[in-house]
Amino acid sequence: MDNNGNKTRIVKEIKVDTKKCVGCRACEIACSAFHAIPKFSSVNSARSRIMVTMDEVRDVFVPLRAGDYAQAECNGRNAYVIDGKEYDQCTFCPASCPSRDAFKEPDSGLPLKCDMCESQPPLEKPMCVDACTFGALIYEEKEVAIPVASVEASQEKRGEMKTGLESLIRKYGIKNVTETVARLGKKG
Repeated sequence: MDNNGNKTRIVKEIKVDTKKCVGCRACEIACSAFHAIPKFSSVNSARSRIMVTMDEVRDVFVPLRAGDYAQAECNGRNAYVIDGKEYDQCTFCPASCPSRDAFKEPDSGLPLKCDMCESQPPLEKPMCVDACTFGALIYEEKEVAIPVASVEASQEKRGEMKTGLESLIRKYGIKNVTETVARLGKKG
């Protein structure tokens, strides 16, 4: 509890320093090996929950971690200009969505999401951060207050999770979803 009576929790973050990223993709390799079944049995960057977007001509490398699943292609078509080069919105998007193949499980097509390498026993830091010898990925934990209203919001998130699972089942079929969940459950 903090001074205001709010509950607190630890928030884990991975910050990216693009000036230090050299595009070696060691983060992708470490992530895919950690999430292989059984763990460390293979390396397949298509299973990685981190992807290095690169413009090798200008030496711009941006590691992106897999975020939430988007049910539909987004409407926004924003462009970003970095050092005079224009990038579209999808370049830096962490979502798995219908308009591209990024962050999708190669066997089933189900979306991937970074889980910060949660495991038993817990790791000191995620595998991608550990593998980044250039210091482009920085792991931080900080304690934040959880307002009382957010406890009520967590109940709402359970409803969102149910909706998300129903959507995945409609799109991929219950067999693919249950097989993938069962396979992921065996990885520990």
